Amino acid sequence: MSRIIADISVSLDGFVTGPDPGPDNGLGTGGEALHTWAFSEDPDDRQFLREGTARSGAVLLGRRLFDVVDGPNGWDDKTGYGAGEVGKPAFVVVTSSPPESVRLSALDWTFVTTGLPDAVAAARERAEAASTSSGKDLDVVLMGGGALIRSALDAGLVDTLTLHLAPVVLGTGTPLFTGAVPRTLVQRSVTSTSTVTHVTYDVL
Repeated sequence: MSRIIADISVSLDGFVTGPDPGPDNGLGTGGEALHTWAFSEDPDDRQFLREGTARSGAVLLGRRLFDVVDGPNGWDDKTGYGAGEVGKPAFVVVTSSPPESVRLSALDWTFVTTGLPDAVAAARERAEAASTSSGKDLDVVLMGGGALIRSALDAGLVDTLTLHLAPVVLGTGTPLFTGAVPRTLVQRSVTSTSTVTHVTYDVL
């Protein structure tokens, strides 16, 4: 069965965006520093990004994040998920209602309106189908936003948590763990690069 992997960049003080995030300011003020590693030429960062993309059979995201990445200032051929890598996974969006149109129509979008557990199940189904067709073990990656990942952790739907700990203090923004249900984590790997510290945990 495909694993459910929550994967997100976070500041030293626990924020996944800076203040005032929105469709035209996706990571909030100062939040771009969280993703410096994703555009780094550090070979360890490049390998981490490459391996993460390669394992993605499906990607799950919330509606607010979808509105950012599909908005006019969102993803393009150079900045989308897995940009520059081979292939694109299916994308599953948790939302109360599907959008009327999609700018990134070349990508495979599924909109689930019946809640997070159903969205996780749909994404897992897509990942397992991709695993079968490719002959590789592929996973579901929860890319955010922070509220989606926190909700999935609270509901016990996450198998693995990967944090990209950026060397920045934002002071305010979107918190990852405020109000979260307590969970026990087992550290599995740590990779420090020139831009970030990648930490992976099993979620018990």
